[in-house]
Amino acid sequence: MTAPVTPNTLTAAQAADRLDGFTVIDVRTPAEYATGHLPGAVNVPLDQIERALPEIRQAAERGGLLVVCASGARSEKASGIIAADGVPAATLAGGTTAWASEGRDLERPAACDTRAVWGMERQVRFTAGTLVLLGLVLGLLVHPAFQLLSAAIAGGLVFSALTDTCGMAVVLGKLPHNRPRGTDLEGALAALRGH
Repeated sequence: MTAPVTPNTLTAAQAADRLDGFTVIDVRTPAEYATGHLPGAVNVPLDQIERALPEIRQAAERGGLLVVCASGARSEKASGIIAADGVPAATLAGGTTAWASEGRDLERPAACDTRAVWGMERQVRFTAGTLVLLGLVLGLLVHPAFQLLSAAIAGGLVFSALTDTCGMAVVLGKLPHNRPRGTDLEGALAALRGH
């Protein structure tokens, strides 16, 4: 195994200045990727990064790697996995959110190719809020034990913040609306190979 390397973080301005020299890997879910991604980005969801390591290594031999997500948390994790395999990769601080907030363009598929899907962070906030409210309402109307649902969600959110992980996002990412038809991991891997 190759010795691990340390991933570095670039601001949106730094990444934009060097974008032509990067292979951009977007590690968000296919549905999030379809809502807008950096120009030329290849979609390899975080849960597929290890499977794609040989192709990522090939892409790195042709130039730099820039790993992106919505906010920078998932791309940082993916960069760590890639770096542990001895491949240098940079991550975009603030992700596509920071990129777009600076007025930089995002590529979007034609309207008929996708449907509107909320970003993963918004889905997590909605789901957590709904479950907390459900626990409180059922606790008042049915039985106080239902309030444990609200307590469990609150505990999960605290754990998520402390560990910088999100089990709810992993579960939500597997739902059909986050895996639209047309997602082509093999196509992404071929793009990374340079074919």
